[in-house]
Amino acid sequence: MRIAVAGGTGVVGRHVVRVAKENGHDVVVLSRSSGVDLTTGTGLAGALDGVDVLIDVSSTQTMSAKDSTAFFTTVTRTLLAAEKTAGVRHHVALSIVGIDDAPHMYYAGKVAQEKEVTSGDVPWTILRATQFHEFASQIYGQIKIGPIIVVPKMRSQPIAAREVAARLVQLAEGTPEGRVKDLGGPHTELMSRMVRDYAASIEGTQAHLGGRIVELPIPGAYGKAMRDGTLLTGADADHGTQTFDEWLGTQQAR
Repeated sequence: MRIAVAGGTGVVGRHVVRVAKENGHDVVVLSRSSGVDLTTGTGLAGALDGVDVLIDVSSTQTMSAKDSTAFFTTVTRTLLAAEKTAGVRHHVALSIVGIDDAPHMYYAGKVAQEKEVTSGDVPWTILRATQFHEFASQIYGQIKIGPIIVVPKMRSQPIAAREVAARLVQLAEGTPEGRVKDLGGPHTELMSRMVRDYAASIEGTQAHLGGRIVELPIPGAYGKAMRDGTLLTGADADHGTQTFDEWLGTQQAR
């Protein structure tokens, strides 16, 4: 099977590419480094030649609802139009658990993405997952005030990016299923604990920022969703097996 991966150089995209190749598939990476612009569509037509399935794990670094919505709407429309022309039979998209009840900031873009996919002409599958283990390292140091490193008060259910990638490839190998069961990590964690343990694991390296880590609640509906369990899986979800501590141990081993 020929599988195209939009965002194939990102945190989960790298794993999707690796898993798909391990499963014997021919993989096409759709990224600027491969000559494809997902927003303008430059290079997309040629890249999708002979592609059976497209897995979209593209992302953008913004907390602005306006910018996130613009990015995901544009990229999804561009991909679906090119897929229809190329005869791609299946569009698989990665989304985020709980966004219906938290359509704010970055999540607003994911809501918009799902609307484009579900109303498009290409048969589709959407998998919603919780945050990856790597989220702790991404948050670490984003907000630093003097000697204080601020971490949002948040309940998370971190999952291995590799496990999400494996599920996406499994779905791509099958027929379009619409919205499938959510996928979350094995345990619920406090983000402050995760960030503190991540910081301790890199102590003595250039990535270590020093300073005291302080947990603060983010105001508004977005912050409330981070705290009240909105972004956690429900009773009918599937779960990965690798814990955050196990993932951290693999990073230290490297």
